[in-house]
Amino acid sequence: MLAQTRTLSPEQVHAFHDDGYLVIRGLLAPQETKHLLDTFMVMHAGGPISGCFSPKSLEAADNDILKLYPRMMHPHRVNAVALRYLLDDRIERILIDLFGEEPLAAQSMLYFKPPGARGQALHQDNFYLKVEPGTCIAAWMALDPADRANGGLEVVPATHQGELFCPKEADAEVSFTRDFVPVPEGLEVVPIDLAPGDVLFFNGQLVHGSQPNTTADRFRRSFICHYVGRSSERMSMWYRPILTMDGREVQLAENEGGGPCGTEVVGPH
Repeated sequence: MLAQTRTLSPEQVHAFHDDGYLVIRGLLAPQETKHLLDTFMVMHAGGPISGCFSPKSLEAADNDILKLYPRMMHPHRVNAVALRYLLDDRIERILIDLFGEEPLAAQSMLYFKPPGARGQALHQDNFYLKVEPGTCIAAWMALDPADRANGGLEVVPATHQGELFCPKEADAEVSFTRDFVPVPEGLEVVPIDLAPGDVLFFNGQLVHGSQPNTTADRFRRSFICHYVGRSSERMSMWYRPILTMDGREVQLAENEGGGPCGTEVVGPH
């Protein structure tokens, strides 16, 4: 553990460890969120990128808007702007406080979530990343206003304090992913409304998800990055190369197991 926090107050660190999440308002300036939005929309307009995303044509989408706007996986591997924000100094300083040690960067994703898109059923990120020992932390950067109407994120506070749950099958009418973790008895879902530039940090064990985008004209674009602590020894094979926050590659052993539920090896989250 580091001797003291460097960026966050002790109250913020305690809130993160008690609830499993922490919102930092206005971490990114308006011109930064615009730069990220412009970057990802230009990437989308350029068409498929191998290993990153594969949008379908209007004819092939079969009325599924998410086939026109699929999520981007690891855009930092192909785009310098995405890499710059994955390794952002401000994100690093907050993660040092939350992990209590040096963070390592494992993944980036871009969600477009256009009007009419399905949501993502409640789940836990470390079910997929399979970080051991410890867990991952996500930095969820809002690029558009994210609220209940357009499918903003929802969390179940305190679920990070236990082990991973074995998921059930989600309702494909409302979730584009398969896995669903029911809300544990005695706990409740809390919606998190975010403005562009706000960043939600949350523990990899925290149950979270989102509802469909029910608006007619609003995207809910977000840039999400996942990190692990330097003391982590193993994680899923899908998250490589793993980087220090100054961009150097780090080797972690592969976590080859099927996870705590005895399921098959899962793909990237």
